[in-house]
Amino acid sequence: MSASSRLSDRAIAPQATPTNVLVVGVGGQGVVMVSRVLAKLCERNGLDIKQSEVHGMAKRGGVVFSHVRFGERVYSPTIPEGEADIVLAMEWAEGLRWLPFLKRESGGLIADTQRIVPPFSCRNRKRGALHGYQTMGLEELEEVVARVVAVDATGVASEVGNRRAANTVLLGVLSSMLDFDPSEWREVVAEVVPPKTIEANLLGFERGREWALQETRAELPTPPEPERPTHAADRVELEIVEAWCKGCDICVKVCPERCLELNGSQVAVLRDPAACSGCRVCEWLCPDLAIHVRILPAQEEH
Repeated sequence: MSASSRLSDRAIAPQATPTNVLVVGVGGQGVVMVSRVLAKLCERNGLDIKQSEVHGMAKRGGVVFSHVRFGERVYSPTIPEGEADIVLAMEWAEGLRWLPFLKRESGGLIADTQRIVPPFSCRNRKRGALHGYQTMGLEELEEVVARVVAVDATGVASEVGNRRAANTVLLGVLSSMLDFDPSEWREVVAEVVPPKTIEANLLGFERGREWALQETRAELPTPPEPERPTHAADRVELEIVEAWCKGCDICVKVCPERCLELNGSQVAVLRDPAACSGCRVCEWLCPDLAIHVRILPAQEEH
C-alpha cells in the first residue's frame, strides 16, 4: 500500500487508551513549540495530557524530543518503546532513529525530508566527499512502517515566506491524522507562535493540511543527498539573513575553515569566500536558520 492511501485511513480519535505522539528533531527546529500546540489543543478538549521533553541541546545539531500522551486518563508522561501512534520528525535521520517507538502494525511516521547532517559525519571536507549520514529511503521505510508521510516541509515553508514555519507545515499534516476541529488547531497555532509570524505559520499549516488531505498527490522521492561542490571551479555562496542572525557565534566557532566572523553589528559574515569549502556545517548548526549555502557550478556564475 502506498503512503498516499495509508494517509487516508481514519483519523486517530482520543479514547480510553492514551494516544501517543512523539515529536523529534534537533535544536532550533521548534520541537517544543509543536508539542505545546498539541498539549493546548488537548486541554481545550478536556483531555488528560502528559508531556515529557528533553530540550537542553538548543544549539542546532543537538537531539530534542518531546513525548505527548493524551486521553481520558494518562498516568505516565513517557511513551514506552513500541507504543507511539505517531512519530512526527522534523529531520529525516531523527525520524529513522526513533522508529522502534512506533506501533508496528498501526504506527504512522510524519517526516520532513530535510537533512541536517551532524558535524561528526563530515570527517572529510574535501569537495565531493561523502558523509556518514543515514541513507534509508521512502521505499525501504514503507516495508517496516504501517503509515509513512514524507513531505518537504522546509521547502513548503520557504514558499510561504518563512523557512522557520516548517514545523507548522508538519502540524498541518498531523492535524489530518488526529480527530480535532481544524478551527481549534488554527486558533492554538496563532496563540503559540510569535505574533509577527502568525500569518506565515497559519499559511504553512494550511498548506500542510491541504497536501495531506488530497485524495491523489504526487509521491515525494527519497530525500536527495545534500548538495556538495564537485568541481574545483564551483563557487560557494552564503546567504545570511541579517534579521534572523542573533550573533550567537556558533557558526564562527564551528566553521572548519575559519572563514566566518561577526561584523560590527554582531551579524555573521563570510570573511574569506575563497576558503569556504561548502561543507554546510554552518547552515546545519545555525539555531535560527539564518544561513543558506548555495553551490554555483562554474557555468552558472554571474
